[in-house]
Amino acid sequence: MAQRPIGPYQIERRLATGGMAEVFVAKRMGPHGFEKRVALKRILPQYARDPEFVAMFVDEARLAATLEHPNVVQVFDFGELGGDLFLAMELVNGTNVNRLLRAVSSRGTAVPLDVALHIASQTASALEYAHRSCSPDGRHLGFVHRDVSPANVLLTTTGHVKLTDFGIATVAERTRNTDDGHVRGKLGYMSPEQVMGRALNGKSDVFTLTTVLTELLLAEPLFGTGSELDVLLRIRDVDLSVLDRSDRRIPRDVDRLIRSGLSRSHEDRPTAGAFSSACDEIIRRRGMGNGTDRLARLLSRLDLVSGPPDAAEETGGANTSFLDTTMVRVQTDDLIGDIGVTSPEIYRVRTASGKEIGPISFPRLVQLFTSGVVNSASLVAKEGGGYEIATALPELTRFVTSPGLQWRLDELRNARHTGTLGAAKLLPIFFRLTQAQETGVLHLWNKQRRKKIYLLEGRPEFVASTDRHELLGEYLVAHEMCMRMEIEMALALLPRYGGRLGDALVGLGILRPVELFRAISEQVRARMVEAFRWRSGHWAFVPDERSHEETFPIEYDAYSLIRDAALQAHTEELEAALAPVREITLHPVPHPPANLSMFRLPDTWNRLLRSVTGRTTFAATLARETSSGGVDPDDVYRAFYLGLCCQLIRAD
Repeated sequence: MAQRPIGPYQIERRLATGGMAEVFVAKRMGPHGFEKRVALKRILPQYARDPEFVAMFVDEARLAATLEHPNVVQVFDFGELGGDLFLAMELVNGTNVNRLLRAVSSRGTAVPLDVALHIASQTASALEYAHRSCSPDGRHLGFVHRDVSPANVLLTTTGHVKLTDFGIATVAERTRNTDDGHVRGKLGYMSPEQVMGRALNGKSDVFTLTTVLTELLLAEPLFGTGSELDVLLRIRDVDLSVLDRSDRRIPRDVDRLIRSGLSRSHEDRPTAGAFSSACDEIIRRRGMGNGTDRLARLLSRLDLVSGPPDAAEETGGANTSFLDTTMVRVQTDDLIGDIGVTSPEIYRVRTASGKEIGPISFPRLVQLFTSGVVNSASLVAKEGGGYEIATALPELTRFVTSPGLQWRLDELRNARHTGTLGAAKLLPIFFRLTQAQETGVLHLWNKQRRKKIYLLEGRPEFVASTDRHELLGEYLVAHEMCMRMEIEMALALLPRYGGRLGDALVGLGILRPVELFRAISEQVRARMVEAFRWRSGHWAFVPDERSHEETFPIEYDAYSLIRDAALQAHTEELEAALAPVREITLHPVPHPPANLSMFRLPDTWNRLLRSVTGRTTFAATLARETSSGGVDPDDVYRAFYLGLCCQLIRAD
């Protein structure tokens, strides 16, 4: 079905739909056979009446329209028709640095020095122009791009370089204040001050551009892969160990330029203009050839610009920082093609039992997988197509292959220990696994839900749950860290972020990276502590199993979690657990498996446990401590429950 025109533009095809906008290849027709193909970006209808989203869209259009430079993607038109806001921009034929990096990395090579310097010089020239730009009345704009990453440096078929994606840029007089404390940009391509949420100037862009130049020469991520926290800490500390140990030979003058651009203090970095001039000087001094021609030939040799100019690109590749993790932007979408980023209800599911679900949206589909309603045995249809196995859809790869997100019953066949759950019965089980420094997964299940706690050498590492209320998005909304609309926006973009909601929230600037780490740590803790309150069900421990999920360093160790579980247990559960030992004498354990100080208990609990001498019962101690009204009975129950479960004291 043909798309209706948007203003004067005839739509040829949709490229992608993102969290707040959809992007098309469009053509503007004129008299005497005139036509111009453009990339057309339109705000989604559901957000067209939202003042905040409209303001963001208008800001992007207004800012981009002020920039006219040969190394900047141009804005041609902005308008409104029937409530539709649209932005027409230059349709760039070619590829981007992101794909160039992937191509050379897969071949075990790096980008030639002259080509890398050409790309860096041209990008720096665009930044210098933007950094120095002024308003029509002559006032300095204070422009900072904030997202100079490989996906946003476009490379044309003719070897020219164009900087794109100004959606999160900062200017001093922007209508809507984007400098709101959120760390916006891509993990791996931030400056130290950006990571720490400090004020930015143009030299922040110089740092990230230097990161890109270094990766062109090394063909590997400068600040490494792994957890987001690890990457951010390396950027904060400007950890250049990857550069220092690389066997790629980088000339001394280029190395000096790189280390200058990567200075921890922005005051020690060159301006974008000085950086561009330094690149050009190295090219001149070394007698290198025409950078534009050399880049064009390299792209052709690597098959990065073959085929129709606007052909869709492949979406495969390893999950490294070289992958394109941008929000849907009109300029780059013609380069990367449609990878299934969608919010409309275009999916249908057929379960193993034959039940059909749908049509549903991508966020809803993800929820069905993560909550165990459907699994890798289910069939999925997309956009009216036929049913196929879920693994055939790239956007579902994480959810159908990650052991940590699977809920198959055959996972239990290798269980070493099994048992039933009851009020206050999980804590001693968990303590034994912790003390034995077990690695594996603890399965919990009942008729309503399932939960898996992954341990690495006795430390909780990852927790999965089928309870939708324990999903990260729900947790963030419940704790007022994000709005529901922001979560839905990030969910719609999951395919671009490897299926990881946290990465999408950071990439969209909704959460600071540090806020995300804190939230995930608290969410894991909440999922763990909630498990200790189950009153019925079953448990099984399967050794040597790993989640294969990217994990965050959790601020809470196993002993702190045990303490918190005792703190939040229901009093009636503790009464039931301690009833069999009420009249039995309590004794201290001379050599307990864990030192009392490791639990970091409240002072009252410490005193109560140290008061055990082998001369009195729990009932007598409870009566003595509470008779004067000085100690809450709950504290007595909780302290002795923890002490008995963790073998700090014994009853006999």
